[in-house]
Amino acid sequence: MYKKLPIGIQSFKVMREEPYYYVDKTYFVKKLLDNGKYYFLSRPRRFGKSLFVDTLKWAFLGKKEYFKGLYLENNWDWDKKYPVISINFGSGAVRNLDELKTIEREILERNSREYGIQLEFETITGRFFELIQKIYEKYNAPVVVLVDEYDKPLLDRITDRDLAIEIREELKNFYSVIKDADQYLKFVFITGVSKFSKVSLFSGLNNLQDITLNPEYAVICGYTQEELEKVFWDRLEGIDLTKLMEWYNGYSWVGEPVYNPFDVLLFLSEKDFRAFWFETGTPTFLIKLMVENKYYIPSIEDLEVGEELIGSFDLDHIYVENLLFQAGYLTIKSKEGREGLIRYKLGFPNLEVKYSLSNYLLNYLVEDYRKKEINRTLIYKAVLENDFEKMKEAFHSFFASIPAEWYRKNDLAGYEGYYASIFYCYFSSLGFKVIAEDATNYGKIDMSVFLGGRVYIFEFKVVEYVPEGRAIEQLKNKRYYEKYVAKFNEVYLIGVEFSKEKRNIVGFDVEKVKI
Repeated sequence: MYKKLPIGIQSFKVMREEPYYYVDKTYFVKKLLDNGKYYFLSRPRRFGKSLFVDTLKWAFLGKKEYFKGLYLENNWDWDKKYPVISINFGSGAVRNLDELKTIEREILERNSREYGIQLEFETITGRFFELIQKIYEKYNAPVVVLVDEYDKPLLDRITDRDLAIEIREELKNFYSVIKDADQYLKFVFITGVSKFSKVSLFSGLNNLQDITLNPEYAVICGYTQEELEKVFWDRLEGIDLTKLMEWYNGYSWVGEPVYNPFDVLLFLSEKDFRAFWFETGTPTFLIKLMVENKYYIPSIEDLEVGEELIGSFDLDHIYVENLLFQAGYLTIKSKEGREGLIRYKLGFPNLEVKYSLSNYLLNYLVEDYRKKEINRTLIYKAVLENDFEKMKEAFHSFFASIPAEWYRKNDLAGYEGYYASIFYCYFSSLGFKVIAEDATNYGKIDMSVFLGGRVYIFEFKVVEYVPEGRAIEQLKNKRYYEKYVAKFNEVYLIGVEFSKEKRNIVGFDVEKVKI
């Protein structure tokens, strides 16, 4: 039996014979206080950010009874208590600027009632500053300000650029109070999903320490492999830990990789490998942005970007890679270089995200989900049975199912990468190993798909731009297959050609390499 303590996921206590074991993140509370005053942390949704904010709250309020058996119990000055102002924009969705202002007023009123403070100023910023100052004077102690989901009002309306800008300016005005109230503050912690630039939302908070990519705080949220096996050992009996790791571990912020706690707890409850985390959010805006920008989906497997593409962003500079990383669909695989020239390699954190995002991309393109699922089943069987005619029919059927209206909104029918991305999404969503832009001594293979001792090497072409038959001809002439002939029992070359006019496959040539 697991008892959830008041401080939430930061401490799960296992009720068995002594000693008790915990997923104990409370040492980060002490570390933060000892090393600074203003902090910012970005993590994907459902990663325990809010629960860590609660942990901070109870610690500063001096609730020692909540920390029995945890690191902080004997490493915190419990004689000192500090009033805490809690700001949380997580509930509901902000639909317009007036609604945001109403929510801000309600948050301030809730905090003022909790501390028996009467607010007299009319403006929101005036009331916020007044709240901090009066609490400080009433309790003769500096105030702690904890801001959770700081960016949600902006993310709620990010598809409406004009409204998003208005919301950004209102939030910027609201948060500016923190800088002005510095003399009354003990500690400030701000958290959210995205990382907007300091200029856009935290103007003036030059001493705001961003710990998002600080290796010392890499595991502040999430479960490490050691924590998982130590705390939940009695619930892991009979579980394939390697498979569990492949499905749910892998999130990394320049440090030890971690599991999403939401996935772990639901998996241990249901004992079924499902996309628990992915299903709680719908990345419609992100998928739309990827398609409209002709984003080459297969490149997600192995991206290399600079700091500017995973750092902060603003409404005027939104990059696909940035959103994918901050939303949790990509994670850091490695960091290289030195200051000013740092490069990050990004990739899917785990199989849950890879399978689910690929499948969602397919759903975005079609109206009939049933048709897409029928095609997925056909493709899966075609690969298992090595049936190329069935594979061709399934892909042809899929492209035929995309409404003509969809193509009128863009010019993707003539874009080779669009067709390659569809193939990639199908194979990835089915769990096959796929390598995009597979490097060889002779150039790059568009895509390689693997199953046991068999490998399919794909080349994609659009016939309006090159003569028909060029796809399979290129595979043979450039001898891409030589990379795999010594490693696999069967190697197949598959040249797939599309027509911009017909918006479908017009050529599907297959040749088996003689080994």
